[in-house]
Amino acid sequence: MAQVVIENPILNSPFEEPQRHFKFTDEGITDEIVEGRRVSSYFVPIPRPKTRGGRKQLVFDTEWTQERIEENKFINQVRERVARWRQGGHVGVAKTTARLLEYWKNPERDRRLFFCCSGGANEPRSLNGR
Repeated sequence: MAQVVIENPILNSPFEEPQRHFKFTDEGITDEIVEGRRVSSYFVPIPRPKTRGGRKQLVFDTEWTQERIEENKFINQVRERVARWRQGGHVGVAKTTARLLEYWKNPERDRRLFFCCSGGANEPRSLNGR
């Protein structure tokens, strides 16, 4: 596998939902930029067989292949539901909560919240339907 050097790995604003990501292939990460948020997934390492007789430390085969990628279906469902809730205007929240959400999202605020922080505040409300 050829080593890929990405000069500037930062593609997105820390204050907005990610809109682009670097593509992964069976060879690993590429420098190709893909539009949209990356689907949440994880890599499943497969341990090499144990050797007979000796006590060797377990070593994981880290070859990157698409069949070893497992999608985090629950996380992706949560992301989708929260996005719909945001786009719908935070339906079902109390007036005070609505004012706080607007305050936190204000682009002119001195200390804006990172997207990941505002997501943590939004997700429980959207999942509870409140």
